[in-house]
Amino acid sequence: MARRLAILFPGQASQQLGMGRLAYARFAEARDVFDRIDSALGMPISAICFEGPAERLQETRWQQPAVFACSMALYSAWHAASSGTTIVGAAGHSLGEYGALVAAGALALEDAARLVALRGSLMQDASDSIRGGMSAVLGLDRESVALICADVSRPEAGPAEVVVLANDNGPDQQVISGGLAALERAAQAAKARGARRVLPLKVAGAFHSPLMQPAVAPFAEALARTPIAVCAFPVIANSSATPLVDVEHVRAELLRQVTAPVRWAESMRALAAFSPEGWVDCGPGAVVAGLLARIVPEAEVVRVAALLDVASPA
Repeated sequence: MARRLAILFPGQASQQLGMGRLAYARFAEARDVFDRIDSALGMPISAICFEGPAERLQETRWQQPAVFACSMALYSAWHAASSGTTIVGAAGHSLGEYGALVAAGALALEDAARLVALRGSLMQDASDSIRGGMSAVLGLDRESVALICADVSRPEAGPAEVVVLANDNGPDQQVISGGLAALERAAQAAKARGARRVLPLKVAGAFHSPLMQPAVAPFAEALARTPIAVCAFPVIANSSATPLVDVEHVRAELLRQVTAPVRWAESMRALAAFSPEGWVDCGPGAVVAGLLARIVPEAEVVRVAALLDVASPA
């Protein structure tokens, strides 16, 4: 394996029923991570990963800590067997940013797990209070989609009538997020302007949009109480696509990214500037590996799940 590596952690929608089960059985490091997170949260996140039910794994309040737990278990098992390598940088897509920060030593595993569980619960509550959703727009660039969102939004009518660009996932894949009516207006406008497809995503709400604002204040209180350290290697922030440089920068980023867009394409190019010889997808599934292939086509990616774990069919 290449010596200079960049590591990646996925967000929601990367989950698979059964994820982490074999890694738990085969590697002491993976068992330790799952057991510590179960204990920290006082709930069997490992059992939800391994056994479901699938419906629970789809719920935001469970899905976020489950994806985090599996990603950290896979990362820990891989890292223990990867002596002689150097991590030159990391990034995580949305909730994956917590995995990157744990790997960089900025957050303790248990603290990050508690923050992720609270984040998922608060985002679920915000989703339940104002109905919203997300859609992938294929075939249009970031600027075009951002203009469409601005054109069809009606902020004077309240947050439910707003739609925003939530994820810049690559040159031809953008994700929009907002109230259902605004989301539909944006979908129709995108198709009229030449989008190849607009696909509704199976998520519980309008993440990375103003509809998540109710989650901000209670989450800020939890962040203020959480110990944070300086990153041991660069972690690229979702909201700015720049490295997190100090403790307060980390704290501000974790709060900001609840409502701010994920600038993933820019983040991958920023990480590529550190000249990694290889990239490691530390999550279940292949979501971030797939996105990276479109953003940095020359990147050589190793998927830890394919090496250490095989999930049951979802």
